[in-house]
Amino acid sequence: MTEKEARIAVRDAGKKLLAEGLVARTWGNVSVRLNETDMIITPSGRPYEELQPEDMVRVNYLTHKYEGSVKPSSEYKLHTAIYKTRKDVNSVIHTHQMNASTVATARREIPPILDDQAQILGPSVKVAPYALPNTKKIVKGCVKALKGRNAALMANHGAVCIGRDIDEVFVCCQVLEKTARAFIEAEFLGGAKSINKFEAWIMHKYYIMKYSKEANNNK
Repeated sequence: MTEKEARIAVRDAGKKLLAEGLVARTWGNVSVRLNETDMIITPSGRPYEELQPEDMVRVNYLTHKYEGSVKPSSEYKLHTAIYKTRKDVNSVIHTHQMNASTVATARREIPPILDDQAQILGPSVKVAPYALPNTKKIVKGCVKALKGRNAALMANHGAVCIGRDIDEVFVCCQVLEKTARAFIEAEFLGGAKSINKFEAWIMHKYYIMKYSKEANNNK
């Protein structure tokens, strides 16, 4: 992906998140890995509906230096930490989506309750401990909660999803919201019943290693 394509992709993802109600106003942030050192990320404090490709910010995720006068999202350190620790990840989206945020306020880990959740997100959705935004503590907690997974909840804050490309991470956001809603509503029916954790792990590995590659080959 060229820098121009990355800027357009990040801009478009932000507008799509807004259209689907997964973010509001200026909340949340989107990024893609550009190369071995740099990422493109949404700017700080800009409404999604007004964003243009040139508003996206190029940041060196190794040094945290950025180009131009426009500041990157205030939570860019979370993105940089993920890119440094997860070589398989090429896109990150942080949201304040409603159902996921509701579960995050309860600080409840979501067990594997849906097949697509287990396949795409992983064997469970863990909750990173609460910490003030933009701090080392919240970054460290999120990176730990994401280990072996493509999504995590941020206690009393929101959610973070990751993927091998921006299309996959957007699907992660959608599946996470569906899963969180199912988890909440199942509580009124006596509680959600979990899939076997080993089988959930196998489904995730199959998706990562084979299914998603077969889907790409069929395009």
